[in-house]
Amino acid sequence: MWNFQFVSEGNTGHNPSIPDGAIMDFGYNQIHSDGTEIINSGGHAPATGNFCLGVWGQTGFLTYEVNHFPLSYNATSGALANLINVREQLTLSPSGDSLTGTFTTDVYDTKGNHVDHVGGTL
Repeated sequence: MWNFQFVSEGNTGHNPSIPDGAIMDFGYNQIHSDGTEIINSGGHAPATGNFCLGVWGQTGFLTYEVNHFPLSYNATSGALANLINVREQLTLSPSGDSLTGTFTTDVYDTKGNHVDHVGGTL
């Protein structure tokens, strides 16, 4: 079980601009031995979707890739608003008690049109 933060990097050209160093999400991530994972996001209200499921795999010595799929809902109507894909490239510390990495988030509308992209560090 990991405590995580997604920190903006390279999104100053985003509309609206997101400054480097801004915390974009935070919470807890649990990675399971069967190659699945789950995130409880503290940066999103439960009514808009604060859990996501995904998969992970080892890509090298102490390196991993995580691919997860949050769903975003309209807080007022409860209707599905967006489909999201978050990808992480992670490096585990040699001691196994911390990790660092990068993430990208791609957002799609309910018809599958790509509507946003942001990224940063973990």
